[in-house]
Amino acid sequence: MAARLLHFLLAALLQLLATTSASTAGDIAATSTKKVRVEVYYESLCPYSARFVVYQLATAFKDGLLDGADVTFVPYGNAKVGTSGAMSCQHGSEECLLNTVEACAIDAWPDVNVHFGFIYCIEDMVVNNRRSEWESCFQKQGLDPSLVTKCYRSGHGARLALKHGRQTGQLVPPHKFVPWVVVDGKPLYNDYRNFESYVCKAYKGNPPKACQGLGDQYPIIQQVVEPDHGLVGSNSGDIEPCRASDDGADENNMVLADGDV
Repeated sequence: MAARLLHFLLAALLQLLATTSASTAGDIAATSTKKVRVEVYYESLCPYSARFVVYQLATAFKDGLLDGADVTFVPYGNAKVGTSGAMSCQHGSEECLLNTVEACAIDAWPDVNVHFGFIYCIEDMVVNNRRSEWESCFQKQGLDPSLVTKCYRSGHGARLALKHGRQTGQLVPPHKFVPWVVVDGKPLYNDYRNFESYVCKAYKGNPPKACQGLGDQYPIIQQVVEPDHGLVGSNSGDIEPCRASDDGADENNMVLADGDV
């Protein structure tokens, strides 16, 4: 009787230990695979946005630094929607068009590696003063143009643009300029060019090899209020991004919110 009782207690203890071990391992695995949220708010023809995409983001994707990140692109920037429902963009109607085209690409190809490749191609054209050739990016990326073309020529593209406008308008704190980069809910202000360090610091578990040495250089953002310039980061250097302002949009170049591009 005593032997059977001892056997039962030992079996129960072993089962409890196995369950606890499996639960702990699951928690560790879940923690180590949690993705870092990276949000990029930008506008297609802002030179600072274009250079950030082409030089900083492209390198981060290539190096694998963003393999464990959940990257969201919001192509809207400093655009505005008037009381008539018309949308105006900071760099004119061409920017409204390309913002909508990139929004359609994100919608058509949800895989971030696919739509980033297309966005990169357009922004590279912008950097090299060849933005009128943006349609060649379909062929260069091996993508069917019909999905995006149908989207931006219809009301769907306009609805996507308005959705991105709402996302941008809901930022807390509000964006001051573009590119406006947010890592795990924290805006980087003018230190966006060091975004890799923030991403690496935010990783749970083992970060990618590309993070080696970057996490140790994690900068501390000190918000500084400057007259007539709002908040800037302490590491701003000579950066003067495309700022948001009440009169920043070109009112003479508009895209109607009902999709008339």
